[in-house]
Amino acid sequence: MAELHVELVAADRKVWSGAATLVVARTASGDTGIMAGHTPVLSVLESGPVTIRTVDGGTVIAAVHGGFISFNNNKLSLLAEIAELADEIDVDRAERALELAQSDSDAHAERRAEVRLVAAGRRQAA
Repeated sequence: MAELHVELVAADRKVWSGAATLVVARTASGDTGIMAGHTPVLSVLESGPVTIRTVDGGTVIAAVHGGFISFNNNKLSLLAEIAELADEIDVDRAERALELAQSDSDAHAERRAEVRLVAAGRRQAA
């Protein structure tokens, strides 16, 4: 199967880099799936989970909050304001952050906490 090179970068670090067969990310126009050979893409990344299917059949999931996605010549760049891999997420902390955001009526913080819990597999995507 054809592959693409993926770079997931947050403002403060490189989060993940490698070869993949499929990447699904939430963009300004909705959830977008990208495979090798896809037409070029440049879009705004919305807060949401990013799913990367690696060439060895594995899956990498990350919580991403804002940024840009760019795809051209089988190279995909996800440039996020904030990004963390699902296995890096402290679920208890994310649940506490969600409760606090809900009690403070902070919609942005609430969405960020929900995305972290979705990426960690603890909540259904909205």
